[in-house]
Amino acid sequence: MTARVAAGEGARDGAALREMRWWDIAPVLELERELFPEDAWSAGMFWSELAHARGPAANRRYVVAELDGRLVGYGGLAAVDGTGDIQTIATARDQWGTGLGSRLLTELLSAATAFECAEVLLEVRVDNTRAQRLYERFGFEPIGFRRGYYQPGNVDALVMRRTTQSPSESPADSGAGAPAAASPSPEPPTAQGTPTHG
Repeated sequence: MTARVAAGEGARDGAALREMRWWDIAPVLELERELFPEDAWSAGMFWSELAHARGPAANRRYVVAELDGRLVGYGGLAAVDGTGDIQTIATARDQWGTGLGSRLLTELLSAATAFECAEVLLEVRVDNTRAQRLYERFGFEPIGFRRGYYQPGNVDALVMRRTTQSPSESPADSGAGAPAAASPSPEPPTAQGTPTHG
């Protein structure tokens, strides 16, 4: 799956974060289709991910952000064998530059720590420099490319890695705001063009 991120200064953003539940899938899909019209996840992909987010064997963490009763962002992480994988991060366009993307990313990195991940991976479109800058501020470093990863546009993915550290050690984002892409899933939920968004 691929992640998207919007960035900004967290203190200015009033959205509340909470665990994603099944009833969030419909509004998440609306935002998904708006932000990622070419490779939007299906409802089935989100259902599959949420099925792994509860219970004693849970290895996923999905969160949503709400503001004034409206869903304005979401993000998800998978954890397998000590490796975290940012599956997706997205924020509504009117939330770009508010810090919501940074808050979502911080929440997912906290989940990676709770899952005892030694590293966190993600993939981001090579043409999404704003997202790359955000990830760099959080300690992610480029480690390679996946050629033609994002379809149908045949856009390459930059693979980035971060060794686990306390999210409190991560700098707050200072204001970038475009959607960002995330990582290769060790267990892609379905084969729909790409395992991640970008």
